[in-house]
Amino acid sequence: MTTIFEHEEKTAPSDDTAPTGIIGKASNLIQSVAQKDITQLVLRIAVSVPFWKSGDLKWDGFLQLSEIAPLLFENEFQLHILGNTYPFPFPYVFAFGAGLGEVILPVFLVLGIFTRFAAFGILGMTAVIQLTVPTGWPVHLTWAAMALAIMAWGPGRIAVDHFLKRIYR
Repeated sequence: MTTIFEHEEKTAPSDDTAPTGIIGKASNLIQSVAQKDITQLVLRIAVSVPFWKSGDLKWDGFLQLSEIAPLLFENEFQLHILGNTYPFPFPYVFAFGAGLGEVILPVFLVLGIFTRFAAFGILGMTAVIQLTVPTGWPVHLTWAAMALAIMAWGPGRIAVDHFLKRIYR
């Protein structure tokens, strides 16, 4: 007799029972186009592009913030929390941190260095951006989904992380 806390585990069908008809063949063809490692690389690049572009606009040189970046955090950007808006505390610090994150994290993601940590950083930045621009949720949801996928499945084999992992086993 089984209790409500016990359950039967069902195993996934083996490859022997996979559909072999035209639908199965079409599915296999589609899957062959979307190779896992290529997909992971494309995800890393796709989520990196908007952050890199935004970060590139915040700098006038090496560690030289543009004049507009702190002004945006001081005058334009507001945090929307529980129906109220609040100014960013320490706007220069936030502008500098956002600028660094927006140029460093995309580089790490594209190269596949500290990939899961970089994706986590992008997810955190996305959350802050969502609080700042709540109407942008469709795009922010896409960024969050890509960051979460990278965090869950890692960088794939086309990444520095993968090569370092093989070397230091």
